[in-house]
Amino acid sequence: MAEKIIMLGDALSPPPAVPSTLEAPTGLLSDALARPLHDLRISVTDRCNFRCVYCMPKEVFDKDYAYLPQGALLSFEEITRMARLFVAHGVEKIRLTGGEPLLRKNLENLIGMLSELRTPSGQPLDLTLTTNGSLLAKKARALKDAGLNRVTVSLDALDDAVFKRMNDVDFAVADVLAGIDAAHAVGLGPIKVNMVVKAGMNDQEILPMARYFKGRPAILRFIEYMDVGASNGWNLAEVIPSADVVARIGAEMPLEPIGANYAGETAARWRYADGGGEVGVISSVTQAFCKDCSRARLSTEGKLYTCLFATRGHDLRALLRAGRSDAEMSSAIAQLWRVRDDRYSETRTINTSGLERGARRVEMSYIGG
Repeated sequence: MAEKIIMLGDALSPPPAVPSTLEAPTGLLSDALARPLHDLRISVTDRCNFRCVYCMPKEVFDKDYAYLPQGALLSFEEITRMARLFVAHGVEKIRLTGGEPLLRKNLENLIGMLSELRTPSGQPLDLTLTTNGSLLAKKARALKDAGLNRVTVSLDALDDAVFKRMNDVDFAVADVLAGIDAAHAVGLGPIKVNMVVKAGMNDQEILPMARYFKGRPAILRFIEYMDVGASNGWNLAEVIPSADVVARIGAEMPLEPIGANYAGETAARWRYADGGGEVGVISSVTQAFCKDCSRARLSTEGKLYTCLFATRGHDLRALLRAGRSDAEMSSAIAQLWRVRDDRYSETRTINTSGLERGARRVEMSYIGG
């Protein structure tokens, strides 16, 4: 049996130092590689009702797995306070993740609180959420009414047998599709549908997924299977390069490339030549996009991670619960981001076999994808 994965805790995530000289945020914070702070991903729970093989495999996250106690999670008020500090530094987009975020009780209350935040220029945030879709049909209307702008839905196959092997809890495709339809009906769009492609497991579903979503009001995106965390047994041989995905689709349904929506967008975009919509590919293994990465991640218990592949975080919750002021916390965040030089995917792409593998990376279910 696989070794139990223990999430990175306080011992490995000390609180950041508060600078002796405090600084007011300017909204123009950049890191050591001149990358701005634009996106904040907030994990609201470490729990999920799926056991996807690439994220929370059942042999690790079994019935005896110890999740975080309720008191360790950031409250909605604490999340909103931290989000406000990040927005003052330039964050314009917040994505709620998990685990499965819709398992967090009364999540629409948090969405309502975050929807009231404004950027330094007075603009509302782009407020989004990533979900496995299992509860979306039930909650779509409440999410929209609370102020959520868009949803991204994870769906790794159309074939029920393949999808159930991927989610490993016998959850049916039809229920996810119903959630997507409900989200579209209430205006939570444009909806993005993410498919993680793992060779030998679901790559035969690439074309069926493309055929199904072509011409529908959703943007399908294919994600290369990534070496996030330590529990999924990642192997480079199981990665289907995005170039191969585009070639497979294009051979049947011709595609043409289109430009990015904004600097730092993770997906390369393609549209169908006949006007049937678009698809995207996220190539963090074969075509790393570290140079444009503008994303910070806040874990369920308030640890700041400056890279999806990080081995340690910075305990902002400790500062918050120690009674530090907004000015002190804001300055600590600025200091952390200013020295950020993470570019794991670029380093891995250049020299995969030479990377040091001893340090355990944080699990994706802990900080969100």
